[in-house]
Amino acid sequence: MNTTVNPMDIRQLRQLAQQLRVDSVRAAAAAGSGHPTSSMSAADLMAVLLAKHLRYDFERPQHHGNDRFILSKGHASPLLYAAYRAAGAISEAELLTFRRLGSRLEGHPTPRRLPWVETATGSLGQGLPVGVGVALAG
Repeated sequence: MNTTVNPMDIRQLRQLAQQLRVDSVRAAAAAGSGHPTSSMSAADLMAVLLAKHLRYDFERPQHHGNDRFILSKGHASPLLYAAYRAAGAISEAELLTFRRLGSRLEGHPTPRRLPWVETATGSLGQGLPVGVGVALAG
């Protein structure tokens, strides 16, 4: 695996992270509630994962080749939804339906609404043990 990052990559990753922050705040502002600061604190990590590491086919969410991602701090769901927008899985219009009645974009992500959500999270510390269980189960 090539771990070298060139200056162009760094600039693009910073731009992606900034867009994730902007979209997270826009979603929370449109809802009039949410946790945008929790999203902002993880935007750099999400940008690197999304652009450099995660392999995922949004057209085939059950595909065995997809990586599995668990957002442990589910209250940072605006960031997850911003990443879905950046990946082209949802539209800007859908992003702005965050936390609205009938929207797929709930305050804490759940697999019942979105096929790309691995597990419902929200309680802090819940994601690590769930992730270990998922990894052990294969």
